[in-house]
Amino acid sequence: MVVKISDLKKQLMTRIDKSDLIQVEKVDRYIQHIESYRRMEEVILEEGESVTTENGAQKFIKAHPLLNEKNKVNSAIINIERSFGFDEDVTVEVKRSKKDLI
Repeated sequence: MVVKISDLKKQLMTRIDKSDLIQVEKVDRYIQHIESYRRMEEVILEEGESVTTENGAQKFIKAHPLLNEKNKVNSAIINIERSFGFDEDVTVEVKRSKKDLI
């Protein structure tokens, strides 16, 4: 299931402090990275994961150059996600009893 970019941005904007310009900038950067990632994905799907390179008499097959770039963008996306600190919002309530004191 592909999530619409507009829906993703709306959800992110509801989870941040909109008065914090750094957080708003992070959302914009995140969305730009997602758009870039999807464009690279489309190109790779069209052209294939491997490309044939011809250099004079030599001809060889190698991985599509965008695969490496796609991995770099994915790492940047994950780093931005971590910087939002959304995982820190989740707290687990631990139930205690008198027996825990023994």
